[in-house]
Amino acid sequence: MCRASAARAAQKTGVPLAVLLAISLTETGRRLDGQTSPWPWTLNVEGKGYWLDGETAALELAQRTLAAGTKSFDVGCFQLNYRWHGAAFSSLNDMLNPDQNALYAARFLADLFQETGDWSRAAGHYHSRTQAFADRYRRTFDTHLAAMADMPLPDLVELAPGRAPRENLYPLLQTGAAPSELGSLMPRHISNQGGLFANRTTKPFWSGS
Repeated sequence: MCRASAARAAQKTGVPLAVLLAISLTETGRRLDGQTSPWPWTLNVEGKGYWLDGETAALELAQRTLAAGTKSFDVGCFQLNYRWHGAAFSSLNDMLNPDQNALYAARFLADLFQETGDWSRAAGHYHSRTQAFADRYRRTFDTHLAAMADMPLPDLVELAPGRAPRENLYPLLQTGAAPSELGSLMPRHISNQGGLFANRTTKPFWSGS
């Protein structure tokens, strides 16, 4: 399901499908029947990753988490953080929806590519602006991307560096919303500790182990 949603997001945004698939695998990849695949009904709550059986179970866990007063948790194919990006969605259900989750992530990656001119660097910034954490994330991302070498990886010409930017819809990249060096899906005080997977006692999904 994440793969199909990534394909639709790629078509709408121009972000290469291989890039989106590599991000989704890095974020939520799990082995099923001998194959590593992204999983849409994935949450990370207070350091613990959950791969739920279906949409209903994932939504119920997200709702219970929010009702308990925890706002910093990650959901969906691309592990968007509710605290920082929930306001961009009309509901938790929409945020968890694979198509909406993928489209939001793709637009964010397009903005990062506009800044960096390189998909691997954009992927690192998707995770963290702290170089060490970004580099570690990129190693896993690059491995997944290399496995899809038969897929085209074109430049996103209309968003290449030097082109006029689209309207900035991402609160953490807006003036005054966060420190200027921020470019992750998490704020600096969290991204400096490991980006999307900060303050977690369990290994991140992309740890490779």
